[in-house]
Amino acid sequence: MSAGETRARVIRCPGCGGASVYSPDNLFRPFCSARCKNNDFGAWASAAFAVPTDPDPDLPEPGTEPGSTLPH
Repeated sequence: MSAGETRARVIRCPGCGGASVYSPDNLFRPFCSARCKNNDFGAWASAAFAVPTDPDPDLPEPGTEPGSTLPH
């Protein structure tokens, strides 16, 4: 290795758990491949990943507003 070179870091792919090269040469970083990157994006887009929250106590429960009816 010359003085100007740095060794690429190998990390665990967050998609499949396999090895992933973390360098500018890896267009999919931190993922190992386009497939892992797209699977992760699809999970976010379909709301499979969500931050849990507590319901707002100032808002009424769904279906309890005056004039609303619950589906049968």
